[in-house]
Amino acid sequence: MEAPPFLHGGPLGRARFKSEPEDFVVEEILGFEPSGIGEHCLVSVEKRDIDSNAAAARLADALGIRRRLVSHCGLKDRHAVTRQWFSIHIPGQASPTAETLESDGLRVLQITRNTRKLRRGIHAGNRFTIRLRDPEFDPDSAKERWQAIIDRGAPNVFGPQRFGHGGRNVDKALAMFRGEFEPRDRLLRGIFLSAARSHLFNAVVAERLARGTWDTPLDGEVYGFSDNGTILLPEKQRGDEVERFHSGIVELTAPLWGSGELQCINDVRDFEEKIISQHPELTAGLEAYGLRQERRVIRLRPVDPQPISFENDDLVFTFDLPRGAYATVLLRELAELDEHGDDGA
Repeated sequence: MEAPPFLHGGPLGRARFKSEPEDFVVEEILGFEPSGIGEHCLVSVEKRDIDSNAAAARLADALGIRRRLVSHCGLKDRHAVTRQWFSIHIPGQASPTAETLESDGLRVLQITRNTRKLRRGIHAGNRFTIRLRDPEFDPDSAKERWQAIIDRGAPNVFGPQRFGHGGRNVDKALAMFRGEFEPRDRLLRGIFLSAARSHLFNAVVAERLARGTWDTPLDGEVYGFSDNGTILLPEKQRGDEVERFHSGIVELTAPLWGSGELQCINDVRDFEEKIISQHPELTAGLEAYGLRQERRVIRLRPVDPQPISFENDDLVFTFDLPRGAYATVLLRELAELDEHGDDGA
């Protein structure tokens, strides 16, 4: 699968990424205060070298309850140190102690209660602290590139982790659409559908970059807010969206394909239809599986970015991202990553 294009001229050089779990620290930003009461026990944990699903299973097993009674907001990858919230549905029962829940690589930070369970995607975002080891480029170049990324952002494309080993998830989606097989696992089916959708999104963003319209509003845009996923349809716009775009308040969007008409109009619709029409099997398959038209912003900017720090010749970055965004989208614009594991959102 062809790699997404770069905005800033390509990486400066190579650097080692995720050599140790401590090189990739992710702290979930819940975005609300738990109520302190209710039938759901909320547990904040720090986990090392454990993925989110495995951690949820450990919590359930520690209490002797079904694993479906433990939920979380987002998937955090395994080869990292991550701080994340889980909710445990135990109505009428006292909250467990930290000692009951802890295990090797999993430490409890806080226990409280809430009236509602945690559902996928309800958190506000994540805070990242990332160490790049042995960079093959000088600190001044790194500072300059990082500032350019802060100023202009990066294409909000889906990275290789979305497409599986060798980018094969799109091929598997096509085989599924042709009726050659049907995954029994609902999660696996969702992975293939997401890969197909992401491939189409990346194709539209890549063509806008190639045409030089990635950061130039065209007639008929659908604008969006990167922090909450809200979009502004053409008929709902108030007329100052171009100015708000140049001020960084709203962003341009591209389609996450599904059934129904494109939500953009005029020049943008003509452009997107031309790109999407090159992938008829993917569009038909996504529509047949019941997905609906959605939109996603095409630029990602680091939120509250801190200056690069230099520790023993390593580069350390700290910044926030909204939920669903991948840190490697920014890092790939700075360095070619010799990566041990996968990114997470």
